Amino acid sequence: MSLDWIDEHPPFWDDDKARIVGSVAPGVFDLSDPKSGDPLPGEWWRVEDGGQAVAYGWIDTVWGDAEMLLAVDPSRQCSGVGTFVLDQLEREAAKRGLNYIYNVVRPTHPDGDRVSAWLCGRGFEPSTDGVLRRRVTVLQRPDSKS
Repeated sequence: MSLDWIDEHPPFWDDDKARIVGSVAPGVFDLSDPKSGDPLPGEWWRVEDGGQAVAYGWIDTVWGDAEMLLAVDPSRQCSGVGTFVLDQLEREAAKRGLNYIYNVVRPTHPDGDRVSAWLCGRGFEPSTDGVLRRRVTVLQRPDSKS
């Protein structure tokens, strides 16, 4: 497995996002039914394996922290792709001098307990407000490339 981390600038809705992000169960993401070509908020990255999109990562910077989301092609789940995305998002947050990456598993998520446990197993800590947060610890040298 040779994964490539690709910055999508500017990000827009496309067929691969519809296949991976748009096909998740209702209640996972709060998407407003985007159409092909619609611009997207935040910063997006695509993960490719052999030229095929297999996952997406997203961050939105808020007060020195980065809310993050990720989606992995169902056929690639449990293969390390999600952990790869988390590690890359942390590197992106470090490059921006951010303190934490965090996620809120929505109460409407059909598999929220499993997702929360997965994030906690990767260093995220739950808080009383439902936010799962992980301190950005990756040190990014100024001359480094992701």
